[in-house]
Amino acid sequence: MVEPEFDATGVRIGRWLRSLTRGGQVLVRDGRLVLLTSYGREIDSAPVEQVRVSSPWYAARDRAMATINGTHYALRLAAPSRERLLAAVREARERAAKIATQRRIVHP
Repeated sequence: MVEPEFDATGVRIGRWLRSLTRGGQVLVRDGRLVLLTSYGREIDSAPVEQVRVSSPWYAARDRAMATINGTHYALRLAAPSRERLLAAVREARERAAKIATQRRIVHP
């Protein structure tokens, strides 16, 4: 199994005012962002090219917003984890774009 680029546990994941889990897990692995419950059950996942992760100016330093498959999720992680998540998604997106570009090049 491939090591994840990002792995945070104990993440509070919510959808609007509804809390989905208080001890969830966020993974960036194999070019996908995955949200898991505290029991390891998948909440949602999508390729990083289709995911939007941001840290809104109005949110606290430990909050991030993720849009996956059109659904908005509020993530509550430690402040350094938030920055690492944003960096991991950015790097995974760049890596996926590079791979896609290499596949399009036709060698004679």
